[in-house]
Amino acid sequence: MTPSVLLALEFSTDRRSVAVVSGGMVLAERGQETGRSTRVFSLIADVLKAAGKVPGDLDALAVGLGPGSYTGIRLAISVAQGWRLATEGPGTRPGPLRVIAPSSFAVLAASLDGSGWLAADAQKEEWAIASLANGMVTSAARLISGAELRGLATRVRVVGPEVVTRLGIGEAAFPSAGQLGLIAEKSSEPVAAESLAPVYLRAAAFVKASPPRVIPGFTPD
Repeated sequence: MTPSVLLALEFSTDRRSVAVVSGGMVLAERGQETGRSTRVFSLIADVLKAAGKVPGDLDALAVGLGPGSYTGIRLAISVAQGWRLATEGPGTRPGPLRVIAPSSFAVLAASLDGSGWLAADAQKEEWAIASLANGMVTSAARLISGAELRGLATRVRVVGPEVVTRLGIGEAAFPSAGQLGLIAEKSSEPVAAESLAPVYLRAAAFVKASPPRVIPGFTPD
């Protein structure tokens, strides 16, 4: 049986990457430090060429859902949703592309030994954290303040993409598209592309609209 070919997109940090994975191997990986824009399709074209594949060879897509850069994750989701939609209907490859969406914390944890806490910048002076043990995430993610994270780092190991540069603590480590692809390839739980959404730990807040303004002497058509 021919191994599946998977394209992975990991955009949850400032170090964004794409990879092609097949048969338990990372065939190629390309990355970019974010600047004014992310060269998404250039990166994808480069990584497919390096892997000796074409878009029609793909059987699956993988997207890291965070926590992390909301803008980056939304970009990766948009690409995956558009790509998935383009493979539907007459004249396309046989069978729909599978979409797999692990958390970026799970991807980061898989590259680490030992135990401690994972941390990702959640903006608004808060950080998303989850416990790490033996290459796995062992708690649900939650939010704490930067001051609380600094205190935590005095007692236990803290690992994350921005903890060193933004807080001056812990160890720097980034989730990679290659690792994402290896995790996704083993998953038997594809998701609906239209249901993809970034990991978001804050409660949704809705503001009721003000009542319409009444202008004396004016009657709308």
